[in-house]
Amino acid sequence: MRLASYNSTIVSLLLGLLVLAAPSIADDRLRPYLLLDRSTADAGATTATIRSRLEGSGFTVVGEYQPYEGATAMAVTHPALLQAAADAGPFGGYGAVLRLAATTVDGETQVSIANPVYWGEALQVGDVSPVATALGSAFPDAQPFGSKKGLTEKKLAKYRYMMMMPRLRDHDELGSFADHATALATIRNNLSNNNAGLSSVFEVAIPGRDEVLFGVAIADGDGGDATVMATTDQDELRHTAHLPYGLLVSGDTAYALAGKFRIALAFPDLGMGTFMKISGAPNAIRDALATLTAP
Repeated sequence: MRLASYNSTIVSLLLGLLVLAAPSIADDRLRPYLLLDRSTADAGATTATIRSRLEGSGFTVVGEYQPYEGATAMAVTHPALLQAAADAGPFGGYGAVLRLAATTVDGETQVSIANPVYWGEALQVGDVSPVATALGSAFPDAQPFGSKKGLTEKKLAKYRYMMMMPRLRDHDELGSFADHATALATIRNNLSNNNAGLSSVFEVAIPGRDEVLFGVAIADGDGGDATVMATTDQDELRHTAHLPYGLLVSGDTAYALAGKFRIALAFPDLGMGTFMKISGAPNAIRDALATLTAP
């Protein structure tokens, strides 16, 4: 009897320790977005306040647009984020900006931003802790969201949606040029003059490197911003800070993250059934961005 009682006590203690450890384990998991504000106040005023707080913490808004009614998508960067992108080496430019969004849902405005730690790990940018600290200072009550269970840093570092799906390294090569300057000139010209529903949202140069990240709005086709989000973005808290897509000029070549990687990373809980409803989007996004490299 004493042995049984002793064993029972040990089991109870172990279970208690597991319960105590559970929050710590959960906290190690990352979500793709942070909710900065949620209110019924005027959307324009709310966005202006958020923007002011970001700028007061060293962030710079580098572009914005309205992908569809009720949504404003923005992009911000920070000196520490640009430095991390530069230090990451080739293709670090993918992580040079954070997407920010204000979305009106049933009379309520949600303001969210891409979680710098989540995206920093997934895009292998390196140490973005100064960026996370600056963001946390401006918004100490920010709430992570975008995935019920979240993903660990280890999972994000080699992320793919499922077997046979692309990883970070499997990005799309869109076109090559004689040199870096020619690549930039061609893409800028095509963004200014195209009939494919593409427009420039931002352009950010990576310090000390021949890398420039363009943010591109896509208005039309299977890969159009509104088309993709109408199918995928149905949760209570919206993932508008997924937009816009990026085109990276690295050296004399233009690249973009594979659509199946990029969309899945922004919607890590997306079911295969929903993914199949936008099966044409990844190639459509790639093909649309590739038109910007035409001479």
